[in-house]
Amino acid sequence: MGKYRICVYAICKNEEKFVDRWMDSMLEADQVVVLDTGSTDGTAEKLRKRGAWVWEETITPWRFDTARNRSLELVPKECDICVCTDLDEVFEPGWRTALEAAWNENIQRIRYRYTWSFQPDGSEGVVFWLDQIHANHRFHWTHPVHEVLSYLGEGDYQTGTAPGIQLNHYPDPQKSRAQYFPLLELSVRECPEDDRNMHYLGREYMYHQQWDNCIETLKRHLAMPQATWADERAASMRYIARSYEAKGDFAQARCWLYRAIGEAPHLREPYMDMAALLYRQEEWEGVLFMVLGALKIAERPLSYISEPSAWGSAPYDYGAIACYWLGDYRRAMELVEQALQESPENERLLDNQRRIRAALEAVQTDEIK
Repeated sequence: MGKYRICVYAICKNEEKFVDRWMDSMLEADQVVVLDTGSTDGTAEKLRKRGAWVWEETITPWRFDTARNRSLELVPKECDICVCTDLDEVFEPGWRTALEAAWNENIQRIRYRYTWSFQPDGSEGVVFWLDQIHANHRFHWTHPVHEVLSYLGEGDYQTGTAPGIQLNHYPDPQKSRAQYFPLLELSVRECPEDDRNMHYLGREYMYHQQWDNCIETLKRHLAMPQATWADERAASMRYIARSYEAKGDFAQARCWLYRAIGEAPHLREPYMDMAALLYRQEEWEGVLFMVLGALKIAERPLSYISEPSAWGSAPYDYGAIACYWLGDYRRAMELVEQALQESPENERLLDNQRRIRAALEAVQTDEIK
């Protein structure tokens, strides 16, 4: 028994294949409680065999906040700290020790490092800080999807940081996200002043190639007085630009990408989106300029906005191609070699390297003559 009584709580449906891995990860807690919302594959039975306390209930109509709050109600009243996870998430060992070291009587919530996605080679993809560990009896969940914790107490509260906690997400690629779309629309109808969900809805429209809805919704997001986070505002501008490009309006696409760069000049992503647009239009000087701007940004922020591609081989790849078409083969070779350091087995990059080497050798032969 540690200093505090800790309970992990979760919701699940048809996730039998994740049970053993998840339970192995969560057993540092004093108790594990799960709300099963209608599994037909034996998930509930397997969880019980592994020591979880499981309640089965169908949530109709389905809402993530309702399900999360029902699972939170299962947490014993005597528990001090509640830890919300999903069955496709795994804590690295030692998380309890790190949590207890960071917690004190003034803390109501803890943030920790979360790897939301991994690259095909196993390296980290999207990484940010999550804060779904909280004091018991002090919080409840709100919003039908992309649900968040809301504080039940009065005034502000203190959030601590536990850098020793690492939670990894290994999602099921077969699982449908179809329910997110109508739930996001419902969320915005219910709470039209929530800027985060307005941004999420606009992004979802982009994913579904509803370009006009994306543009309209994200312009609404940008007009909201509470939408002040520059990184997210820049992302809305980038998604508007993608929608305009898809509609064939390249002038508006450029305009919005320039706005995104101005909004968040500390991010690589707007520069890289502009580099990609100019690449498709074969404007090589512009591509190189944008790539060099991106590469000046050396520190990757830990936020969900940060895209792995901007921090991998892509900047060097675009730069190498631009230099090749500009006739600067030496610089092209330097950049393609840096790209290959990030993706050493990429056949396209290797082929580009051979082409650049051949062009460089031809130039050197002419110089000797």
